[in-house]
Amino acid sequence: MFQIWESGEPARFVTDAETLQGALDKVDTMCRLRHDQAAAALEQPENGYRFEIRGENGTALATLTYWPDPSRPYESVIVREMGGQQEEKG
Repeated sequence: MFQIWESGEPARFVTDAETLQGALDKVDTMCRLRHDQAAAALEQPENGYRFEIRGENGTALATLTYWPDPSRPYESVIVREMGGQQEEKG
């Protein structure tokens, strides 16, 4: 089980996920949401948005700081192919 947190002040629990890939997808969704908010000219913090994926014991396993650029279309912040692995096509 993984937990996704937005670790601003104050830290805010966002959601959880069963798998690491699910957690990464949810972080990507949160970044897309923040990008859409920036494009709509809603307020955004000067230091960007910081997200954490935490393990079951609450320890941060991965962190990401995201600064939306509303002048460009959103691009996923998650790399789908890691370590040279490619998806099976069939």
